Amino acid sequence: MLDGREGPAVAMAMRIVVALARLRDARRLRPVASAHLDGCLHHGQAGLDFVERLVELGGQVRIPTTLNVGSLDLLHPNLARVSKSDATESRKLMDAYVALDARPTWTCAPYQVGHRPSLGEHVAWAESNAIVFCNSVLGARTDRYGDFLDASAAITGLVPDSGLHLSENRRATLVVDCGGLSDELKSSSVLYPVLGYLAGRVAGTEVPVFTGLADARPDEDKLKALGATAASAGGVALFHIAGVTPEAPTLAVALGGRSPHEVPTVVVDADAVRAARNSLTTALGDDIDAVSLGTPHFSLNEFRLLAELTIDGDAFDPSTEVWVSTSRAVLGQARDAGYLDPIEQAGATILTDTCTYVTPVLKPGTRVVMTNSGKWAYYAPGNIGVDVVFASLAECVASARVGRVVHDDRIWR
Repeated sequence: MLDGREGPAVAMAMRIVVALARLRDARRLRPVASAHLDGCLHHGQAGLDFVERLVELGGQVRIPTTLNVGSLDLLHPNLARVSKSDATESRKLMDAYVALDARPTWTCAPYQVGHRPSLGEHVAWAESNAIVFCNSVLGARTDRYGDFLDASAAITGLVPDSGLHLSENRRATLVVDCGGLSDELKSSSVLYPVLGYLAGRVAGTEVPVFTGLADARPDEDKLKALGATAASAGGVALFHIAGVTPEAPTLAVALGGRSPHEVPTVVVDADAVRAARNSLTTALGDDIDAVSLGTPHFSLNEFRLLAELTIDGDAFDPSTEVWVSTSRAVLGQARDAGYLDPIEQAGATILTDTCTYVTPVLKPGTRVVMTNSGKWAYYAPGNIGVDVVFASLAECVASARVGRVVHDDRIWR
């Protein structure tokens, strides 16, 4: 590959893979079964030059490859407030990745659209929430791959055999004890992004294992929310939940046979989760201008829950925009299931292919946005200059109806 016998695009990609392997002190390269590419957001000329050069050299992915969000909603192109030149460059970037023969999924949650590697399978995924979900919930193996590295892996089918591809690096190095939380709180969806925020802040890039949550049996949406926020507030790329996630049937297995006394333990109580929840809110007062749902992208089950909350209630207040970000594949499923009608009739706008904190879709002058996403709450103030109110899905709906913040704090006591 390096000497060009498989073509100049492969040689270019392989130089990048080998350089990374040397930096990581990897002893060998490892074949990967699939890839998810995160370079589709237009951040400047370098990203476009890179992928267009691969296309010019005849590059094609050699493993199944999905694409992350771009800077445009290609199904609803009039939603984004971007200049004609920016829209043109963004579309060129997205088109170039498709020209590499990657699937135009345009989602940060490829696991929702059929891209689900099996337990122990090695892959090359980028996008922080996709990486942590792949490692933690599916039990497949990927390291952290960013722009250029992910595409190079897809073209060569190889990655350095290092990082989280290695079993010894997948053992838990920190225990997060949630046993003291109430059963009601542990069964609530709103807890899991808060746990993710807390874990991200205390774990950094360590591998946490949560205890005390097995009886709650958190579903994929809760695990998605936990991982996405932990990967944003920290650098968590793998977490375990003892008795829940596939590599942690027991705490002992998650710890690789070590005693819990050999690793640090963080005890999470009601005061700690309340403090973490409050940290995700930056706004003061009760005013809101918008509600943003779906970061990571809304799942079919989340559409079902939102439909149940909106089907017999009042429409959203005209002063409050409500946005739901999702993939085009899940959008089609939600429409077929009949979930979209009550949501759209209530006044929500559906955004596909991108997300509200990376593409300018909120109306000018938006100052305060409510969200049930820990990831959105963490990134939006810096990305788009708004203040955030973090809340549950039910609180977001109730607030959107009256145009001001509605909180129900009983569950946090």
